[in-house]
Amino acid sequence: MRTIGLDVGTHTVGVAVSDPLGWIAQGLETIKIDESAKDYGFERLGEIIKAQDVDTIVIGLPLNMNGTKGPRAEASQLYGRMMEEKWPNLTITYMDERLTTVQAERLMIEKGNVRRNKRKKVIDKMAATLILQNYLDRKSI
Repeated sequence: MRTIGLDVGTHTVGVAVSDPLGWIAQGLETIKIDESAKDYGFERLGEIIKAQDVDTIVIGLPLNMNGTKGPRAEASQLYGRMMEEKWPNLTITYMDERLTTVQAERLMIEKGNVRRNKRKKVIDKMAATLILQNYLDRKSI
């Protein structure tokens, strides 16, 4: 069984998947969504869950720097509750994701070969990878 990590935004959901042993996170894809039209990408997520034999989903929780929940954190938790209703047999958990998008962008800039327009296309997938890797690292301690 595998774990997937999600970086949930207003327009996209970055998806990462663990290796079968649960040690390493790898970016999988970015799913286009439209939160305002209530299109959450659940059809594609269902395909990923089935294909990757997923049993746990880690959703990034974008807390404010002082640890409080703002509108995006509440939106991520709502997304998680909708997933729990859709897939009650899966474990849904949350991981503090403060600064993961900033960290992902810095990593790509340091690499030096990722242009700004390309970074926009992969930033959510990379943030999901960092969220999942942080979860896997904490779980193994």
